[in-house]
This record gives sequence, C-alpha cells and structure tokens, in this order.
Amino acid sequence: MPRMQELGLVVVIAVLSTVLTVYGFYDARGGDNTFLNPENLVGQIATYMAVYAIMAVGQTCVIITGGIDISVGSIYAISALGCAGVMQNLAPEAPRWQAIPVAFVIGPGIGLLCGLMNGGLVTSLRLHPFIVTLGTMSIFRGIANVATRGVTLPVQGKAIPDSFTTNFMQGYWFEKEPGVGGVQLMPLILMLIVAALGWFYLRLTVMGRENYAIGGNEEAARFSGIRVNMVKLRVYALSGLTAGIAGTLSLGYFATANADTGRGYELTVIAAAVVGGASLTGGRGTALGALLGALIIRLIENGIFKLHLNQQYSLIIVGSAIIIAVSIDRLSEFWRARRLARAKL
Repeated sequence: MPRMQELGLVVVIAVLSTVLTVYGFYDARGGDNTFLNPENLVGQIATYMAVYAIMAVGQTCVIITGGIDISVGSIYAISALGCAGVMQNLAPEAPRWQAIPVAFVIGPGIGLLCGLMNGGLVTSLRLHPFIVTLGTMSIFRGIANVATRGVTLPVQGKAIPDSFTTNFMQGYWFEKEPGVGGVQLMPLILMLIVAALGWFYLRLTVMGRENYAIGGNEEAARFSGIRVNMVKLRVYALSGLTAGIAGTLSLGYFATANADTGRGYELTVIAAAVVGGASLTGGRGTALGALLGALIIRLIENGIFKLHLNQQYSLIIVGSAIIIAVSIDRLSEFWRARRLARAKL
C-alpha cells in the first residue's frame, strides 16, 4: 500500500514537472528553459524543499502515532534564533571545525528540548496533541519575540562565521568559474541524510514499528507491552529535532534569522506529510512519502511563481491539498472496511 501511494506521488511529480518544463520553454522565448536549469532546480526547488522535507520527516513520525505537531514553525524559528545568538559571538574567521559543530549542537539541541516539552505535556497531561502544540506554538514564538525584542540576528556589527555560511551551507558545487556561479548542494545533501535516517528508523527498527502499532490501535499496543508514553515522547522529540535541524540549515543558508522566521510553515509541513501518504488517523506514513510530498508542495509554489500568479494562491492550493489528501484517505479506509466485511461473509 505505501509503495502504491509513493508511485502515485511520483506520477504527480512527473506531470507537474512536464507542465512546468513545457511552460519554461515557452516563457524562455528561445533562451534557456526557466524551469530546467540548475539554478532553478537546485537553488529554488531543492534548497527550499529541503526545509519542508526535513521537518516533514519528523512530522510524519508524529502523525503515524495518531498525533500532530503544529508548533514546528515556531520551533524552527526559536532554533534558528538561538543558534544565531551563539554563532554571532564567535569570531567571523572561526574555522569550520569550530563553527559547524557549534551550529549543529545549538540549533538541533533547542529543537530537541522543545520537542521533549511537547511530548512531556502530551503524555503527562493526556491532552489532545493539537491543543498542546497549539499552545506551545504560541509560547515558542513569544519566547523568540521577547528574547530578541524584534531584532534580526545577527545584530549590527556582528556576523555569522563565513565557515558556516558562505563556505559551507552556501558553498557552490560544480562552479562555472572559481568562486562564481554553480549550484548549492549542501541543503539537498542534509535533506537526503535526514530522509535516509527517517526511512531506516521507520522501516528497519523496532522503535519505528512501535509507531505504527500505536497509530493502528493504541490500546492493543499498550496491552502488547509497548510503552506508549515513551514512544510518544520520542516522536515529539524527533519532530522538534528535525525542526531544529531545518532552522540551523536556514540560518546557514540565509545567514540571518528573526522572530518571524518560519511563520506559517506548520501548514506546509503538515501538508507535505499528509500529501506524502501519512494518515491523520494514525498507522500509516513513510519518510520517502514525506520527501515526495515536500517536493510536490515546492513544485506547486515554484509553478505559481513561473506562471506569474499571485503568491497567495499557494495558500489556497496547500489548504486544498490537505483536504483532498485526507478525503482520499478516509475514502480508502471506507472501501477497505467494506472489502473486509464482504470477505467475512
């Protein structure tokens, strides 16, 4: 079943890519294709998709257990700001061996702590995850505003070390000329690493299979000896961790962060997970599906830009995609239940 869903996503991606390729040739009017070029495919699609996909992998782990985390956009922001606050105090010429480890300890570390807070509240208070993460979404964003007083980091007179930004996250690969042009692959590489680890966790580990067991039937999982609260705490921690990694990636790529960073990303991330095949009722979802879902969302956003449409259409399309994906999921469950009922007769 997951493989069929992923195959369907590949078909959708192929159709979207074909349409954008054809329009790209038309829009170029005899010049280079505006869609099929490295700057667009890597710089505009893959790089921005990487942020969505990394958070969607963590979100998928939560959704599989029957939960949801709508605080990821705020965790993304507070992680980027916390990392920027520390990194701006390093020397601008700090070497890679110092700057990169600091960044990937501080940013993901803050995200992990926020995720543990979400998981702890969900398991200890026994509140619906939507209510808990709605509250923490506001709390984390408020902390970001209060801590920075609305100031963009790094503050004037300070900078994020070049060894983490220009020479690492923004670094060019396949340069046209030494130090000029090319494509930036580090965000894409980081995304693929997270997706591969997510696939391994969900597909090949006992901990990953426990997620599906809880999402399929929480009471049965509890009576089977699975520590349900521990598993839930773990998946929310993973969701926070991936949001922290994405925030660190954003800081390295843009070399700046503010309290509005990532505002509204929770909708896009949930859409990517749901479009990728994760069921909001729990029990289904894959890391590969999250990756493909994020690619579809980014292709739609890129297509709206290429078609010179109002960017607000992307909000309409993303919201519609969530409703359509959930409706298809509910319809498939209905037909599956009917088939099982007929088989019993």
